[in-house]
Amino acid sequence: MKLHTMKPAVGARTTRKRVGNGTGSGLGKTCGKGHKGQNARSGGGVRPGFEGGQLPLYRRLPKRGFTNANFKTEYAVINLSDLNQFEDGAVVTPELLKEMGILKNQLDGVKVLGNGLLEKKINVRAHKFSKVAKEQIEKLGGKAEVI
Repeated sequence: MKLHTMKPAVGARTTRKRVGNGTGSGLGKTCGKGHKGQNARSGGGVRPGFEGGQLPLYRRLPKRGFTNANFKTEYAVINLSDLNQFEDGAVVTPELLKEMGILKNQLDGVKVLGNGLLEKKINVRAHKFSKVAKEQIEKLGGKAEVI
């Protein structure tokens, strides 16, 4: 098989239905939309879930369960590879990260993740650390301090 011999699967690509013209589509005049009515108009039709004014299913069913979405804690995340910008022995705080433009906003706190390699001995103060991140910071002689 070569690139120039490859073809899409049969039925994967079909020609667009051209209605309302003399191309022999068999869909002239009203273009298969019938006469007048909401669905015949341009931009016509009803929204998904609309049942002609009958109380729709999503409103007929009872509300169930509990969601904690409004109260969940969302952390701004930073990877170990992003911390290589600092000098040896630096104390990295959320305020410093925001000041340098590494973090856009702090959300409910800062979490340090273990992606990438850390090459410098630094002290990091954050709200949470992943296990890998904590191990790697302490392996190089730095401190992972939870605030």
